Amino acid sequence: MRKVTLTFGLLAGAIVSAFMVISLALYEKTGKMFDNVLVGYATMVIALSMIFFGIKSYRDNYQNGAIRFWKGFQLGLLIALIASLMYAITWEAYIQTRPAGAASFMDKYADSVINKMKEKGAPAAEIDREVKKMDDFKRVYRNPVIRFGITLMEILPVGIIITLISAAVLRKKELLPA
Repeated sequence: MRKVTLTFGLLAGAIVSAFMVISLALYEKTGKMFDNVLVGYATMVIALSMIFFGIKSYRDNYQNGAIRFWKGFQLGLLIALIASLMYAITWEAYIQTRPAGAASFMDKYADSVINKMKEKGAPAAEIDREVKKMDDFKRVYRNPVIRFGITLMEILPVGIIITLISAAVLRKKELLPA
């Protein structure tokens, strides 16, 4: 189980980390951040599809074609944890290698959010509330432990959902007669 977990966990982590690095490189080159949260989560789903393939590989190659839900869930959760840790470590490495670190990124992000609100003609009171929220979040985000936890919570729930679905779809209590 260890080999399958590591292989598919590291593969999923490499895929999601590569997507992150590419999008950050594009952001640094163009100065434009991806507006669509859907793009970010779609890349997570693509990378975390390795959970499905990991459970299937373990079932077919090590369990004679049969796997119970909880064994599949356990395997999928371990794959999701490895991928999520790689994602969070990649993000932290990016933040730590930037001049001014998290503060610089969060300033740019906050400016982007506020500018979009202004472009859409949001009322001044609403913009002021958002500025305060962003200032509070920037203070919290400077703490690397909290930042790491926030980053994990971006991807881990997606991994858990994919694990639940994959374990349910792939479960087989016993081989059917040929």
